Amino acid sequence: MSRVAIVTGGTRGIGAATSMALKDKGCDVAATYGSDDEKAKAFSEETGIKVFKWDVSDFEACISGVARVESDLGPVDILVNNAGITRDGTVHKMTYENWQAVIDTNLGSCFNMSRAVIVGMRERKFGRIVNVGSINGQAGQYGQVNYAAAKSGIHGFTKALAQEGAAAGVTVNAIAPGYVDTDMVAAVPERVLEKIVGRIPVGRLGKATEIARSILFLTDDDAGFITGSTLSINGGQHMY
Repeated sequence: MSRVAIVTGGTRGIGAATSMALKDKGCDVAATYGSDDEKAKAFSEETGIKVFKWDVSDFEACISGVARVESDLGPVDILVNNAGITRDGTVHKMTYENWQAVIDTNLGSCFNMSRAVIVGMRERKFGRIVNVGSINGQAGQYGQVNYAAAKSGIHGFTKALAQEGAAAGVTVNAIAPGYVDTDMVAAVPERVLEKIVGRIPVGRLGKATEIARSILFLTDDDAGFITGSTLSINGGQHMY
């Protein structure tokens, strides 16, 4: 029996690599996206993965979006909460709107999406939820109080939800990637990126496919004894 998986932010970067890895494993994958219709369409045509558009920071949109996926593909077995944005700036310059947008999209979406699938997972006695945190949620980062707070919150959210789901066969884990060769990292000024890479012991950025493999491991049927864990994948930059 093939598993049904939702990957939020699943058409680009780590999300795209995860969507493709799950599909290659035999899952029926729904990749969500928020804005870029053209890129999402191209991704779907190239990979054969179905894409669904909704705002993961909107609770009602998540409830109705998951219902659409389940109507199309079947009950959701695997959820990867990957969607995220940045709105960087120091606190004395940060607007409330930029604070709230990151909290709602990066952290609020984990609640919205998990709430939409958790009841069905508990009833079927199986579920795999993986939340994508960040090295900057573990170590902090100058100019990213909103992002660091949201990602740090994901790690606490994971541990608490893991305790709720364990007896029902639902595992909840997090990964904390370091700096990976995605569009988000590519937007960092070159001189800053050089300094970042200089602090990574393995001497390079991570690859999206490397992160996807860790998610694939945590979503496997045989990973039922792993829950409430955070897997750091950062090339040795931060050992937490």
